[in-house]
Amino acid sequence: MRPRVSDHDLTLHRKSSTPPWAALLLRVAIAFALIGIVLGIFWFDRLGLRDQSDGQISFTDVLYFTMITITSVGYGDIVPVTTQARMIDSFLVTPIRLFVWLIFLGTAYDFLLKRVWDRWRMNDIQQKLTGHLVVIGYGTSGAEAVRELIRRGAPPAQIVVIDDDQDALDVAGDCGVTVIRADATRNASLEAVRLAMAKAVIVAAGRDDTSILIVLTARALAPDVPISVIIRSADNEALARQAGATTVINPASFAGLLLAGSTHGPHIADYVADLAASDGRVALHERAVAPSEIGKPLGALTTGLGVRVYRGNDCYGFWQAEAAALKAGDMLVEIIPRDEDRS
Repeated sequence: MRPRVSDHDLTLHRKSSTPPWAALLLRVAIAFALIGIVLGIFWFDRLGLRDQSDGQISFTDVLYFTMITITSVGYGDIVPVTTQARMIDSFLVTPIRLFVWLIFLGTAYDFLLKRVWDRWRMNDIQQKLTGHLVVIGYGTSGAEAVRELIRRGAPPAQIVVIDDDQDALDVAGDCGVTVIRADATRNASLEAVRLAMAKAVIVAAGRDDTSILIVLTARALAPDVPISVIIRSADNEALARQAGATTVINPASFAGLLLAGSTHGPHIADYVADLAASDGRVALHERAVAPSEIGKPLGALTTGLGVRVYRGNDCYGFWQAEAAALKAGDMLVEIIPRDEDRS
């Protein structure tokens, strides 16, 4: 069994765009590049240096003097003797020495205190979350939902994934989304992601009983946030709606609809899939009726092909008399072309 996630662990995490090894290699490369610059400076101005032991300056002496100068103030066995050499050491080499030390100190700070910094940064993000999308469960359905949201233009940073499986969260983090390891059936877990301020919630917990319990918890915390849930048994669809789900999706039923539809025409399933996919030629769009459209029939829409009107708790198809005159407050569902297919 996986260990229970305690309340004090409810902290957001977001994978850095630069892996730690890449950041370390970059800093090492910069440090060596700066050392190489100092080596070149001393080599071209080697006549301004004096070796106290034999009076000659070789490449080995310059290399030795470079490393000693960068890492310390030197031992006095090789010293700058001309004014030019001393000015170069003062105004060129000393700033480089300080910068190299800052790289070393910064690397130590980053790798030793990174956890503290990341926790503070995520806490700050957590306090400012608003208008985000919450995906609960990162199994097959949840992962596909996240990928589809990103394909549809949702910024990964505005997507928060909740799961109690760290392996699943590691995979989700590769998409650039914010993740949190938590038990989504608990109030504290959903409060940690500021559910009441979310734009929408997707529940894909994998089990119907767990999903319904999550919907109940979420609806109590966020009465007005749209909640979509995946329910695998048709018997539980009504329970999910009673729990407060705005949209209930049954993958098996949807697949059955496509299969059955395909027997009545080879292009029906293709068109339905086209509507659902982010890369299809057409898309379903839901919006409020515009003031200029009030009183007009649903078929008169100029933005797309109107197919359904939602008026309060009732819905009407384009063929029904109620759709012949749109009213203020109506919600419209229309089929619109993708941007690249608009003429």
